[in-house]
Amino acid sequence: MPAQRPRLVATDLDGTLLHTDGTVTDRTRAVLTALDELGVPVVFTTGRPIRWMESLWADVGGHGLAICSNGGIVYDVAAREVARARTIDVDTLVDVGRLLRRAIPGTTFALEKTTGFAREASFMPRLNVNATTDIPLGPLEDIADDLVVKLLARHEEMAPERFWEQAEEAIGHLVTTTWSSVGTLVEISAAGVTKATTLATLAAELGVGPDEVVAFGDMPNDLPLLEWAGTSYAMANAHQSVLDLADHVAPPNDEDGVAAVLNDLFDLSLG
Repeated sequence: MPAQRPRLVATDLDGTLLHTDGTVTDRTRAVLTALDELGVPVVFTTGRPIRWMESLWADVGGHGLAICSNGGIVYDVAAREVARARTIDVDTLVDVGRLLRRAIPGTTFALEKTTGFAREASFMPRLNVNATTDIPLGPLEDIADDLVVKLLARHEEMAPERFWEQAEEAIGHLVTTTWSSVGTLVEISAAGVTKATTLATLAAELGVGPDEVVAFGDMPNDLPLLEWAGTSYAMANAHQSVLDLADHVAPPNDEDGVAAVLNDLFDLSLG
């Protein structure tokens, strides 16, 4: 436990704050409301793109700021607009695609942009979310532009961690790679862009230092965040690398682990 109450809370969503079915419980909602009333900012730090967040804003707090796409976007929830975007330049996108295809044949790509989603035709077309007709399709070189905050690299045959390891070896000198999915999907941001670096900027603007932050996470894309925060919690259901790094272990996400820890840290008496 930290020596004093944190001044800022940073929490991942999937596998952390949310239950496995993607819901926010009444218990968690009550804790978030209590922190809001105390004036403690809760920053949601997620790999999710904005397009996957709209149904959650009412539950996780329809105000304040959220960090989406692994640090690529700072989103003003109340205004429903992008406050800051940390994009990948087009030349780097094209170079990364070329290097990954050479190093790992069979790699396919999709793009998360400040304006939506685009993908290569071979990128998981079986998913309903990818089957809609309004998603731009084409080779990476044709769909890349200066609005991309996250490049997604997918492989249908390799194991997830092996794919990440090989991708990092091939392109880690150009970009930041991470992994947060049970599938073989590497998430790629601009060099130096992580949940931690974006949160560090936000916290500094609020006059909050890392020693005054408590953070929660469950997957490798949370590692920089947990390392940066003064107090870190891995969920009991977390990836082993996260459990090894974090200061403490919270109960599982399906047992409202974040809410349970925050209730104790802030003496909320909410059960």
